[in-house]
Amino acid sequence: MGKIIFYEDRNFQGRCHECSGDCADLHSYFSRCNSIKVESGSWMIYERPNYMGHQYFLKTGDYPDYQQWLGFSDTIKSCRALPQQRGAHKIKIYEKEEFRGQTIEFLEDCPSVFDKFNYHDIHSCNVLEGYWIFYEQPNYRGRQYLLKPGEYRRFSDWGSLNARVGSFRRVLETY
Repeated sequence: MGKIIFYEDRNFQGRCHECSGDCADLHSYFSRCNSIKVESGSWMIYERPNYMGHQYFLKTGDYPDYQQWLGFSDTIKSCRALPQQRGAHKIKIYEKEEFRGQTIEFLEDCPSVFDKFNYHDIHSCNVLEGYWIFYEQPNYRGRQYLLKPGEYRRFSDWGSLNARVGSFRRVLETY
């Protein structure tokens, strides 16, 4: 799948723990996480156990402190390895719940929902192919939400407390 190493201190110092697959509860391996090395693959890391709370997308690379992955704190309690992504990506987004209102289909990343839609909210979507990440702000910033293929009839289905989506992008193969 992939390989990710969590470190308690900044700049890859302190106690560390290595994962090569999903882990629903990391709390017994370290008390805080201030740096991460992703040696291979794409990962979602979560602030709470069982893949809950704020989530962050990481691809292969070094993250010497939690601000590098746009973290709000040094708390990481679960992680999920994302499958290799080959082939097409396709998503349909809707301005209203239950797939109503204006719709646009995307095959590529969208750095600004407002520029494409002329509004900021997405109330439902259908992920037809591939994995996608929704970001709360334009240019791939703010809270992140992983969307797997399937139907999302309302924003709460992807874990958000509101319909604000500023940008979104495909999860591409990183192996």
